Amino acid sequence: MDILQDLEFRELVYQVTDEAELRDRLNAGPIILYIGFDPTADSLHVGSLLPIIALRRFQMAGHSPIALVGGGTGLIGDPSGKVSERGLNPEELVEEWTDKIRKQLERFLDFDSKTNPARMANNYHWLGNLEVIKFLRDIGKYFPVSYMLSKESVKARLATGISYTEFSYMILQSYDFLKLSEDFNCELQAGGSDQWGNITAGIDLIRRVSNKKAYGLTFPLVTKSDSTKFGKTEAGTIWLDPAKTSPYEFYQFWINTDDRDVVKFIKYFTFLSRDQILALQEEVENNPGKREAQRVLAQEVTALVHGREALNRAEKISQALFYGNLRDLTEEEIEEGFKDVPSMTVQEKEIGVVDLLVTSGLSSSRRQAREDIKNRAIYINDEPSTDIDRVLLSSDRLWGGKYTVIRRGKKNYYLVKWLD
Repeated sequence: MDILQDLEFRELVYQVTDEAELRDRLNAGPIILYIGFDPTADSLHVGSLLPIIALRRFQMAGHSPIALVGGGTGLIGDPSGKVSERGLNPEELVEEWTDKIRKQLERFLDFDSKTNPARMANNYHWLGNLEVIKFLRDIGKYFPVSYMLSKESVKARLATGISYTEFSYMILQSYDFLKLSEDFNCELQAGGSDQWGNITAGIDLIRRVSNKKAYGLTFPLVTKSDSTKFGKTEAGTIWLDPAKTSPYEFYQFWINTDDRDVVKFIKYFTFLSRDQILALQEEVENNPGKREAQRVLAQEVTALVHGREALNRAEKISQALFYGNLRDLTEEEIEEGFKDVPSMTVQEKEIGVVDLLVTSGLSSSRRQAREDIKNRAIYINDEPSTDIDRVLLSSDRLWGGKYTVIRRGKKNYYLVKWLD
């Protein structure tokens, strides 16, 4: 399949300008395209994976991607998909975030290819030096207010209010496309469906200024069948930075994908072939309890984002937590796997198990704690504890490290950290 056919099979083509012409252009030879990423935090999140992976798909198909970090537009704020103004961040902070995001993007693209190397760009390099009067005369004249007001990203904000700052975002992003067209012969801009108005505005600007043909392509909004927001869990946003979301948490996010969504996400976020995807789709339909598709999805995306070593560690932690092999884990793996598990720090050398169960909230009362122990519902370091008078000692730590792991039932964990 060519790149457009592949994107269509993966249900990734939401909107496209001049589809027949773009298909012919892509089939005629390599094209230069770009996708922009604004630094609104110190890390990208899983919502950014779709466009990142799209750039990689195009490069693997022989085209040349440009990853544009919005060091300039990030100072303004995009009105798309929001109901109110985003707070303006200090220039120094945006610069710091821009650098971090640039380093994240470098992990996904090949900048050393001999045939079609990827490029990195920062729009602050040209937006930061613009002269207001000259820019308004040379560029602003091509943007009728009625045209800008007709764009969905702006219309959606008129009721709640939009400042001129965010209203001008469309012009700046259009100028980005023009600049990349002039400097690198970039012909295609891609992005999320909320960027359609900005993309088409850039295409119009290139036509008016340079009389050149340019194209636009958008991807669908990633949604979940249970109506919860994609990329969010009870613990918060799923980030690409392992310091913000550990590889184990990242792996668990994907392994917990709903059966209704798993094939769609495999199409979106992996590079598996059509035949492999169809085989997994059949597996979901015929044997959903096996959850093979979820396992493959979690493996593929975790390895892509964090590497094979981190994937192996995440699988090891998962195996230990769900099948009772805690003694196989290192101290660092315990910390990663139990990052969001309730815990307490104990300074004493000993603590009664009944007292611990009540203090931790694993049991609702001392009476309930004794019942839980008698019923073999309490495990200490994966071993059942049946003595109601047992005193937990600091020597009960796993491998002489910092931790003792308490479990009630199959899934209710509690972590005791001992201070020497």
